[in-house]
Amino acid sequence: MANIQTVEEAVKNIKDGMKIMTAGFLGVGAPLKMIDALANTNVKDLTLIQAVSAHPGETHDIGKLVKNKQVKKFVGSHIGTCPEIQEQYNAGTLEVEFMPMGTVVECIRAGGAGLGAVVTPTGLGTEVENGRDKLVVDGKEYLVFPPLKADVAIIKGCKADKLGNIVYNGTTKGTNTIMALAADLVIAEVDEIVEVGEIPYDNVGTPGILVDIIVQGDSHEERKKYFEDLWVRTKKMK
Repeated sequence: MANIQTVEEAVKNIKDGMKIMTAGFLGVGAPLKMIDALANTNVKDLTLIQAVSAHPGETHDIGKLVKNKQVKKFVGSHIGTCPEIQEQYNAGTLEVEFMPMGTVVECIRAGGAGLGAVVTPTGLGTEVENGRDKLVVDGKEYLVFPPLKADVAIIKGCKADKLGNIVYNGTTKGTNTIMALAADLVIAEVDEIVEVGEIPYDNVGTPGILVDIIVQGDSHEERKKYFEDLWVRTKKMK
């Protein structure tokens, strides 16, 4: 059964040098409370795996971790919406491993499924192929990407029961489900924690057997206001 903890308790599981996966797509389905808690620690030298970088605008989301210089390497498909990653990458102080978006997701899925590699033609003829192994099948060339796994995955759901069964709304499902399979420890931040039996079994997006820790995040209304206010401030910055 998953253990319910505060964000302050849960973040103590993340140590220097760990590989961590954080769910979210430009803020949608992102575990913002856990990221904030991690940004308030002295944990450093992290390898951060996320499909895309933070929502554009002021420093927030994973941008806080990068600004604090807690991240030594970012693995993802782009950095164009996170000024902090761009700045440190251009300065040569942050390593970035670029992978096509679908390939990142597939490599995480492969890590969770115990597969040995992802073989895809995507990226051929671009800088993505630099340093990659290649494979020829039936006369066609492919790039070989190793699976992605992590020490800790921080996922985000809208609701969890006390066994750790997670429900997602719409596109917030994103990479949450596959990241829960690809990490040694899974921390789920949710809007609401309910009693066992309140979630219909066919609504479960991530089963509780994959979840180690549940933390209470902001409510849906609080998150909605957060991004509405962020959008207003972002527009004023332009």
